[in-house]
Amino acid sequence: MTDAVPSRNTDFVQSLARGLAVIKAFDANNPRMTLSQVARATNLSPATARRFLLTLVQLKYVSYEDGRYSLRPRVLGLGYRYLSRLSVRDVAEPHLDALAAEVHESSSLSVLDGDDIVYVARVSTSRIITLSIGMGTRLPAHLTSMGRVLLANLPPDARERYLERVPLSQQTSKTIRTTDDLRAELERVRNQGWSLVDQELEEGLRAVAVPVRSGAGMVFASLNVSTHASRTSLDDIRRSLLPPLLATAARIEADLQTYPARATTDHRGANGV
Repeated sequence: MTDAVPSRNTDFVQSLARGLAVIKAFDANNPRMTLSQVARATNLSPATARRFLLTLVQLKYVSYEDGRYSLRPRVLGLGYRYLSRLSVRDVAEPHLDALAAEVHESSSLSVLDGDDIVYVARVSTSRIITLSIGMGTRLPAHLTSMGRVLLANLPPDARERYLERVPLSQQTSKTIRTTDDLRAELERVRNQGWSLVDQELEEGLRAVAVPVRSGAGMVFASLNVSTHASRTSLDDIRRSLLPPLLATAARIEADLQTYPARATTDHRGANGV
């Protein structure tokens, strides 16, 4: 089930290879596993697998609850720089350009970093928000459509820790005000597969977002389209903006399947976030 281990030589660090194998054992089909399941998936003894898992728990890359282990959001940091510098920005920008040209609205791609979203790509067609947004801009996750998509797709324990930890800043009269309401909204977003935020970050600003998944099926980024409430109703967003947004996310996901093979020779995104 794991990748073949190269022939041993004096430069090969077997413990590092085993630790990476433990992380890679978790995927969309196996998001939570017992110790014995991890041991079988990695061809490690239970005692060895346990040592690696407990180390990863201490480093906060893995969580342990009810006898099962699961990856924590921090593990995304292992690939964050590669994805944002080499893959995501380069792959996404042409698709964001095409999407913005099709719907005549601004589009963005972001990832979750701590309690905020960070913009890694953006195509702006007009200024509809007073905030200056560009690559590297950070916004509180709970206030944004992309943030809610990313929060909704966290493991349940990580999502609950966020809800318990983060104060809900009130930006407008429409902003969700209670943790219970936000918890219910995130569950709805997770079930329907997209998020629509109506003037909660700024008066007049509406945005709809969808997830972007890795080859393993994990949601690691979110894509959105933003518009002004005066020209686009909520029904218009669902009918006219959501379908091309979903199609664009699917095209980005498809391109990411083959892009890493080109990444070693194409460094146009090396100065990305």
